[in-house]
Amino acid sequence: MKKYMFLSMFLCFLLAAPSLLAEDSVRIPLIGEKAPSFTAQSTQGLINFPRDFGRSWKIIFSHPRDFTPVCSSEIMVLAQMQKDFEDLGVKLMVISSDTLMQHHHWVDAMNELRYKDQAPAKINFPLIEDNRYVIARKYGMLHRPVSTSEYARGVFVIDGKNIVRAVFFYPHSIGRNMDEIKRTVMALQTTDKEMVYTPANWYPGDDVLVPYFPYTDEELKENPSIADRFYNVGHLMHFRKE
Repeated sequence: MKKYMFLSMFLCFLLAAPSLLAEDSVRIPLIGEKAPSFTAQSTQGLINFPRDFGRSWKIIFSHPRDFTPVCSSEIMVLAQMQKDFEDLGVKLMVISSDTLMQHHHWVDAMNELRYKDQAPAKINFPLIEDNRYVIARKYGMLHRPVSTSEYARGVFVIDGKNIVRAVFFYPHSIGRNMDEIKRTVMALQTTDKEMVYTPANWYPGDDVLVPYFPYTDEELKENPSIADRFYNVGHLMHFRKE
């Protein structure tokens, strides 16, 4: 009898072990790390991430639930901004624990709706099925103090080398500012290309910060054209005019 009891307990442990391991493996990728890979079904077929996206920048959005009002507003705004992100070389994708069938029905419904006086915009980015929470665990999308089944509103900005460059999380009740996410991508691409920094509330066309001031006061006096391009704010900030 004891032998069978021990065997039963051992089998129970083996059955529980995967879920315990899954709990422990939940982790948010850090800025500067490689974005975790995954394979999943989507409204545009099977996706192998990041292989299918080549050298493009990518943004992964997680959302709590299909057919809900805040999520619907976000997806419809993203659909209206698809060309903006495409021009930046960014591929979009959306993930939740809803089934693929639910994703398809939701997309069909949103494709027919007008929002903010805009004509209906066809959703051309994939909605990914993750009803077993495989991707959610890899990206830390489930915030258990709030919900054990609905994802937080996550945003993962990933560059062409598949490095995580920015991470945002929002609560269920607050819709994301897609213009700010676009601004973040533009700032990252600007700082990468020009080896500069962007100050608070920066928008494309604004002056940028330089890591160090490249000219002495004497050089600026002798070269008015250079002086027109650079200026200081005290000893704390060095700007380049755009």
